[in-house]
Amino acid sequence: MSTRLSIAALIFPMASAVLFGAGLVPVMAMTGNADHLSTAFPWIVAGSFLLAAPASWFLAPRLRARVNPHGER
Repeated sequence: MSTRLSIAALIFPMASAVLFGAGLVPVMAMTGNADHLSTAFPWIVAGSFLLAAPASWFLAPRLRARVNPHGER
């Protein structure tokens, strides 16, 4: 297993949780009836799961770098 894949696998659950929370907050903030939650919840779960994979793959090399390529600390 490559180092990038190992780091991405460690980041994946955290990225999925953040994306899930970011998707759930607007749905919960809607003041309509609760019927929309039963249809929106599975979409939020699936969307956060699918978007977390490329996000973690994109972030893995940045966490491995010793120096930030943008020069910030």
